[in-house]
Amino acid sequence: MKDPLDHHMDKESFRRHGHAVIDWIADFLDDRVDGLPVMSEVEPGEIRSLLPDSPPEQGERFEDMLADIDRIVVPGLTNWQNPNWHGYFPANISGPAILGDLLSSGMGVQGMLWSTSPACTEIETHVLDWMAELLDLPKCFRSVPGPGCGVIQDTASSSSFVTLLTARERATDWKSNQHGLAGVDERLVAYTSNQAHSSIAKAAKMAGIGEANLRTIEVDESFAMRPSSLRKAIESDIAEGMIPCYVCATVGTTSSVAIDPVAEIARVTKEHGVWLHVDAAFAGSAAVCPEHRGMHDGLEDADSYTFNPHKWLFTNFDCNCTWVRDREPLIRSLTVMPEYLKNAATDSGSVIDYRDWQVPLGRRFRALKLWFVLRHYGAEGLRSLIRHHVALAQLFEELVEAHPMLEISVPRALSLVCFHHVDGDDATKRMLEGCNRTGRMFMSHTRLGERYVARMSIGQSRVDRHHVESAWKIIDEQARNA
Repeated sequence: MKDPLDHHMDKESFRRHGHAVIDWIADFLDDRVDGLPVMSEVEPGEIRSLLPDSPPEQGERFEDMLADIDRIVVPGLTNWQNPNWHGYFPANISGPAILGDLLSSGMGVQGMLWSTSPACTEIETHVLDWMAELLDLPKCFRSVPGPGCGVIQDTASSSSFVTLLTARERATDWKSNQHGLAGVDERLVAYTSNQAHSSIAKAAKMAGIGEANLRTIEVDESFAMRPSSLRKAIESDIAEGMIPCYVCATVGTTSSVAIDPVAEIARVTKEHGVWLHVDAAFAGSAAVCPEHRGMHDGLEDADSYTFNPHKWLFTNFDCNCTWVRDREPLIRSLTVMPEYLKNAATDSGSVIDYRDWQVPLGRRFRALKLWFVLRHYGAEGLRSLIRHHVALAQLFEELVEAHPMLEISVPRALSLVCFHHVDGDDATKRMLEGCNRTGRMFMSHTRLGERYVARMSIGQSRVDRHHVESAWKIIDEQARNA
């Protein structure tokens, strides 16, 4: 009988195939992706029809597996790394991040506790302090001297959820964890603007607060939350016997990158003892540049802050940075300690166990890819790339302003330009769909107020002026034919 271990890939095969994979990725990003349609052109079910009905009984050659990446996978890709991708927000990547992620996969460590991989924990804590310094976040969010600290979550959605859970527990003196969602919890209320990310509503559902107890606050003409409306809503709820526990302010909304006035919102939350979470998922990356840090005014009074390096800081998905000004409420809300996880380091109280900062128990060594990005580019390199994207967006904004059939919907914010056709929503939609049908570019849409608008989001890792100019030619043609 064949030794079961013989089925493993031996060292030389692993090395040879590993080189082939690295070469494939390098060729794909540098030579191939630009020539592929930005949006996949396959029909629903087409990819599955190419797969066998049953898994293979015998192992297959790696060369055949890699060949099927080209034959099956690539045609079904929406190519977010194509420099003509201008939809949603970027999910940009970089060589250092890819290699850091590969090392994390190769090490295969489980960083749930400090003791299960001390380097995984300590590098993460240190990199989050580096990141806080790079963004010039208030010192209350740094691990030294504490009690604040940062953690890497998978996405900003998880950040919203765990901070809302913490706010819930703090507001109920941790009774919810002990006794479930009954009585006092039914009176808990959370608040965010009507432009906030959908993850806030999802977090309210999962935390047991419910969408009915999530107040969506009206916005001003720039689509930023009105602090006066927030104050009115909180005071009205208190008068009705409700318990306000959580406010999420957005620094860079999904639709238009509107910036909520954090300092004014913080005055309201401090007055009523409400947890203030600040979600800067996309826009936060821009704070590496001093000229964009005004959006953080008032952050020193927030309880938590989050942004996604996997959007606009050249760190491949998934990588979210979250900071809390005091780690104790978060840890107290999420800690469960079974016998099999008890260990001397945890008992000493001198280490961080990041499993207590998130929903799952297990965690990958995500800090490696962010560490590599920070070390490869340095602050100077990251600032240069952010400024490059902002300058390209400014160029595009000027082209729209000069066009006879297009108008800016709301002033440009960082690297996002929202615009519409002068002939109304139907014309804007025809223009947008016509652009995307070419396969040579992609934009997404939103509604601002009652208006349907196109969103030109510039931030893909390798986007340059000629890509924007190429997209503009398509937009100009489609606008004139709409």
